[in-house]
Amino acid sequence: MAEPAGRLADPAVEARLARLDEVLAGLENTPGPALEAVRLLTEVYGEALARVLDGADERLGARLSGDELVGHLMVLHGVHPRPPADRAARAVELLRPAVRERGGDLEWAGIEGEVARVRLDSGSSGGCGGGCGGGSADIAAAVREAVLAVAPELTDVEIVPGGEERKAAPAFVPLGTIKRRSVPQEAG
Repeated sequence: MAEPAGRLADPAVEARLARLDEVLAGLENTPGPALEAVRLLTEVYGEALARVLDGADERLGARLSGDELVGHLMVLHGVHPRPPADRAARAVELLRPAVRERGGDLEWAGIEGEVARVRLDSGSSGGCGGGCGGGSADIAAAVREAVLAVAPELTDVEIVPGGEERKAAPAFVPLGTIKRRSVPQEAG
């Protein structure tokens, strides 16, 4: 499908983003107004995006946030309508079919503080069923990258082994409460 006039295809966007990273890296070490101009422009564009979202209904907001490029802009400017946990869980679900094809499985395990937790079962043979190439280390790296790309507010991604279940600490019950019984007194 051809892009509408004036629009960029995804590969062209990716090439421009790569070049932008290079240019911004060079600007970081350059004193003067250029870096301030970039910062101010970014703030103004972020405010414009926030105003668009303020006027959008829920369906349009979901559609906009579902677009990878627009979703990243929303995250960058702190205006994404979905919380980080929802975005990270969705990223895990999107990776799940590829991991299952290799004999493993992924499961979203939640967030503790600012750290995402993802359960990784690397398959019965201990290496993604023997067919995942680089093994669970490659999968773990892909999971980290995908989760932090959609939820950069998080500081890390903890990979939890698939067989590990979170065990609650046993409840402490004082022995005295177990031994005490009220014995009915005989009527006399």
